[in-house]
Amino acid sequence: MPLEEDLNMNDDFAFTGFSKETLSFFRGLKRNNAKVWFDNHKAEYEKEVLEPAKAFVVALGQKIRESVPGIIADPKINRSIFRIYRDTRFSPDKTPYKTHLGLFLWEGGLARMECPGFYFQLEPAKLFLGAGIYMFSPKMLSRFRRAVVEPDFGAQLTNIILNITKAKDFQVGGKHYKRIPSGFEAQHPNADLLLHNGLHVWWETPIPDEIYSNDLVQYCWKKYRPYLPLHQWLTSLIGREF
Repeated sequence: MPLEEDLNMNDDFAFTGFSKETLSFFRGLKRNNAKVWFDNHKAEYEKEVLEPAKAFVVALGQKIRESVPGIIADPKINRSIFRIYRDTRFSPDKTPYKTHLGLFLWEGGLARMECPGFYFQLEPAKLFLGAGIYMFSPKMLSRFRRAVVEPDFGAQLTNIILNITKAKDFQVGGKHYKRIPSGFEAQHPNADLLLHNGLHVWWETPIPDEIYSNDLVQYCWKKYRPYLPLHQWLTSLIGREF
């Protein structure tokens, strides 16, 4: 169902593109990744990053929803908009802020990052678009492995990935393990997929001109569209046992 924010969106809050100042903010943050600098530029962050990001989430959600009715596009921080604050607890890098804008629109009734969805990342040098699940939960990993070796579902996934990789600018990610998990055959045709702890595809480009206008919605959808079969395959895993 559309969110209340979708229904109440008016022309004053419609997405018209990100600005040169959006990218300028992140360039400045990269040079001065410290609380004092961020506090002094917080108004700029809210105006040039958060405001257009919220409008973009709603606009992109409305577009994707034409093909994926269950997509969740929630223009709030910690929902479709990732926090700018880094989690430094277990990282040797103690810089406090992310130097990019990250957005995620997802489908499914599990926790946000356990569901398949569409990812958008904007930083000064490039735009990064992706789809899938970055890392499986333990329960989803178990389902994924069983689905991979199930004759019909496994063959479907093989064909989906084959079609995606025909486009040379797409990359498939999520391969993590070195050995086939116990209980599965190393000779299975889909054995390589058993080495994954997530499954996602991604694409990146230098900043396109569309960033600065509402054409960005259609631009992103054109790039996401080839990912739809993978999204649908992963969505089918939620709530299904193999």
